[in-house]
Amino acid sequence: MRAVWIGRIAGPLLLALCLAVPSGLHGVEGAGSRPAAAAGVALWMAAWWLTEAVPIWVTALLPLVLWPLLGVYGHGTVQDARLATGAFLDGYLLLFLGGMILGAGMEERGLHRRIALHVLRALGTAPRRLLLGMLVATAAISMWISNTATAVMMVPIALALVRRLEEQPTGRLVHFGGATLLGVAWASNLGGIGTKIGTGTNSIFAGFLAERMNLDLGFLPYMVMATPFVALSIPVAWFVLWRFGRRDAAGLRPVSVREELAALGRMGRAERTVAACFGAAALLWVCGDFLRPLVAPYVPSPWEGFKLQGKHWEASVAMLAGLACWALGGVSLRAILRIPWSVLLLLGGSFALASGIEGSRLSVWMTAHLETLAAAPLVVQMFGATAATVLLSAFASNTATVNVMLNVLPQRFTVLAASAIGASCDFALPAGTPPNAIVFGSGYVSLPTMMRAGFAMDLAAIALVTIYASTWIEAVASALGLQGGV
Repeated sequence: MRAVWIGRIAGPLLLALCLAVPSGLHGVEGAGSRPAAAAGVALWMAAWWLTEAVPIWVTALLPLVLWPLLGVYGHGTVQDARLATGAFLDGYLLLFLGGMILGAGMEERGLHRRIALHVLRALGTAPRRLLLGMLVATAAISMWISNTATAVMMVPIALALVRRLEEQPTGRLVHFGGATLLGVAWASNLGGIGTKIGTGTNSIFAGFLAERMNLDLGFLPYMVMATPFVALSIPVAWFVLWRFGRRDAAGLRPVSVREELAALGRMGRAERTVAACFGAAALLWVCGDFLRPLVAPYVPSPWEGFKLQGKHWEASVAMLAGLACWALGGVSLRAILRIPWSVLLLLGGSFALASGIEGSRLSVWMTAHLETLAAAPLVVQMFGATAATVLLSAFASNTATVNVMLNVLPQRFTVLAASAIGASCDFALPAGTPPNAIVFGSGYVSLPTMMRAGFAMDLAAIALVTIYASTWIEAVASALGLQGGV
């Protein structure tokens, strides 16, 4: 509670200090005091996000009020208000909304459970394979719906399978049960890295690239960049967890998931509708870079200078798929209303923050003061970005972490990508990510267990992200002309 009140007071105080204290923030050519105002608001938001002084979506609304009030863009109150509001109408918000509607349909109709059980049956349910199967199934689902929703869906499945194993004479499986539940949390975080809609940090990253670096990262190029990391990290997670879980798994007989699959019965009409809408959306997202140029000439221009970008295509596909799913009975209005709408405000606030930093020319000042780090070898930049992000995300939400890190790191694509991936790679503390907290409440995972296993995975993730970013992401960025930056 003390931290909350400290954060509430520190936020406005930081803004006041930035405005009142003479510094280089007041000396950026042609910008006046606008960089100081933007820096003050950014520090205010960081203080409130990191201390959770108020709900995170409330903090996200600060630019909507403060950008026009402080004249951050320098175009007058009305035009500044329009620019601040525009960030909350970004195409990436609609993309994420459409993805959440489809995810709500999967949850409501039980499609996620069917997918998970089929993966488990394919990989086997001996303890060693069961653990791997939970990781693979959870990661596969988390690529397409939020990591929080995935964890909520998969924890009951994991608990049911562990309890089936506990019916054997061995009794309660403290180690294997803990490893399996931790696997759900870890795979929920790791799987979300794989696609642009997997977790909010990915949308923030893509929106930052578009706003600050004029890089339009399409759905398929994003998957080419990020999905292999999921495939590489799951075996690493399995190795770490199995070393812990095998202690009481020796001699356990495999369990069968046939009964659970039989209980689901055949796919009903609503479930088939969700599957069809989801499959069509995924296909159109993946093929977007090929189809968009063919469709662009027939798209009316809503405003002068409009160009059909990747985010417009992906957002349109997401919303049409979501609306079709609702209209055809795949998802109910009740399920849609349960969607965490505050996440959309958080994303809008993230985009508004990046827009204000750019529009105020604070980015020019930041770039000048990061020249030393930017001059370091690329692998050092990526290691520093990843390690700092993982460390910060242990104590703050991954969305808060990525909002802070993207705005202070050198604007090189691979460095920013390493940080964005690293934001989903804290495994040591319940506060690190929502899946960590959900699994912590299962009763199978103690805090010392989560910290010991999670710290080992944190170190492995930092090394893996650094190597992966300096090799694969660097190669993809060069091939696609994405390096950009200043």
